[in-house]
Amino acid sequence: MMETIKTAAQGPLAGVRVVDLSTVVVGPACTLALADHGAEVIKVEAPDGDLMRQLGGGARHRGMTGKFMNFNRNKRSVCVDLKTEGGRAVLRRLLGTADVFVTNMRASALDKLGLDWESLRAVNPRLIHCLVLAFGRKGRYAGRPAYDTVIQSASGVAGAFQASSGEPRFVPFVMTDHITGLVAAQAIGFALYRRSRTGEGESIEVPMFETMAAFVMREHMGNMTFDPPIGPPGDARILNADNRPVPTKDGYIAISPNTDPQAFAFFDAIGRPELKTDPRFCSVAARTANSLDYYALRASALKGRTSAEWLEIFERIDVPAMRYNTLESLLDDPHLQDAGFIERAQHPTEGDIRQIGLPNAFSGGNRTDFRPAPRLGEDTVAVLRECGFGAEEVEAAIRDRIVYDVKQEGLS
Repeated sequence: MMETIKTAAQGPLAGVRVVDLSTVVVGPACTLALADHGAEVIKVEAPDGDLMRQLGGGARHRGMTGKFMNFNRNKRSVCVDLKTEGGRAVLRRLLGTADVFVTNMRASALDKLGLDWESLRAVNPRLIHCLVLAFGRKGRYAGRPAYDTVIQSASGVAGAFQASSGEPRFVPFVMTDHITGLVAAQAIGFALYRRSRTGEGESIEVPMFETMAAFVMREHMGNMTFDPPIGPPGDARILNADNRPVPTKDGYIAISPNTDPQAFAFFDAIGRPELKTDPRFCSVAARTANSLDYYALRASALKGRTSAEWLEIFERIDVPAMRYNTLESLLDDPHLQDAGFIERAQHPTEGDIRQIGLPNAFSGGNRTDFRPAPRLGEDTVAVLRECGFGAEEVEAAIRDRIVYDVKQEGLS
């Protein structure tokens, strides 16, 4: 365990340049992870901007929703019209300077734009080309469009709810986008490591459907792992309808006494010490086989005390338990406050904001020079100049409406 955490402005991915041609959540979640850990991320947007600028809920100013801001901090926005040959040429020049290219465009669209791996490797053989797809290109669903709910339905996430509660439902956040985006960031890290040894870039394909199918099946294939199956799929403990926050006298808490010492301490705490020798509950295997009864016991045992009283008891006897947070109360969680996880910040155009801290720490230093989420086209001129475009080239590109500058166009 690290005794002290050093701080540094760079972060572990300092010096890595990422060109991000992605929208909504899955691609931006990937590049957010890269940006938060020090990579220079150049977000390439069309003249009407990332859909999340409008789709993500409320905003103080058009194009700057809270959700967009949370997924796109530490990035710079370059506005390019890829429908023009000049815009495509601009993007190819940017990619010639990049370490990583991330996109969630359809593969067929990339091919038409000349942004496929084979075309780009001829220009930049060290480039890591990461394509996030709805469905992998080897299967019959290849090329179909999808959003998070489509993948939750197809991959068994909604089916797990049906197995648990009798009704298929979606997780109420875009879980498949988050998970696939993080898997894509992980894959890019692996590829950068391999490039450090070989000097060569490579192409990465990260399909949402296959990624989430693996996520679900590792959890719930269980008995179906064996051929022939030795029982139905699904982890019965997790799929139990009572596997939820437990009601107390004044609210809810979560509690998970899984080991024998934890379970036996729990039985003592609820005044049922005889359950330690009950054949349904006397061992991990017994409680697993009788998870319906075990969860029902939990659900009925805690109603006589308040949440605070139970949490004090369970902390004292070392039983895993924790408060229940609503979306509102999570912002005020005392542990997150202790850790300084929710930070107050000033956005240059959006005013006072709350900013989510980094959940992990590197002894070599985390990124500390956080940049606010950009307005559309805010960094077009600066980025092009840094990447070798002359002043006259940039002015001509703006004049010909190949690229757009927020200061001149009033984009938002």
